[in-house]
Amino acid sequence: MKLIGKIFISGQIKAETGLHIGGSKIILDIGGIDLNVIKTVEGVPFIPGSSLKGKLRSLLARESGSVDVNRDSEVIKEIFGDAPTKENNQTGKITRLLVRDALINEDIKSKLINREGEFSELEFDYTETKWGNTIDRKSGTAQHPRQLERVPAGSLFDFELVYNEYDDNKTDAHLTEIRKAMRLLEDDYLGGSGSRGCGKIIFENVKYERKTMDIYETTNVREPYTQ
Repeated sequence: MKLIGKIFISGQIKAETGLHIGGSKIILDIGGIDLNVIKTVEGVPFIPGSSLKGKLRSLLARESGSVDVNRDSEVIKEIFGDAPTKENNQTGKITRLLVRDALINEDIKSKLINREGEFSELEFDYTETKWGNTIDRKSGTAQHPRQLERVPAGSLFDFELVYNEYDDNKTDAHLTEIRKAMRLLEDDYLGGSGSRGCGKIIFENVKYERKTMDIYETTNVREPYTQ
């Protein structure tokens, strides 16, 4: 196959409810947060590309009834890649879809830090906490309380997906599947604790642009993608 261009899918991911994508806790604070969100080295929450890509793939796989990544449909393997195995004679498939880390939108970042608008009651610079517990079924009382850290509702993350376009006439079919996965995600959840109210998101201001190989040779201007 010959690479003939790249298609860029970009926009914002808006947190409709608090968003929790777990990070590591290096220091144990007595009375501190039990479940942290993942952050950059500067302490700013972000959405890892691996989390977004994995969720998009799993939703498409769920539609086709696949519970094993090695048994995903051919179109899923064509888009997201397929590692060499004995089953595919060690050939595998290349990954066509690249998913960047989604960073907090700069305007929203400023509002979060300065506690502006809907973020005026925010506990920390970028996050809030939500208490959770388990219910004892015999007594009906709450036990084992813990604090969950979340990026608050209303936060925006800038995202970018990059689709590598080859000369095998599968671009339109693949983009249809990617759009379907994005729509499915809007009616599902991203990150953890989705069954307990976290992780509802929507995609906003989505645009598609293409760079063909001749553009790489002459300019960096992207062209709107038309199907």
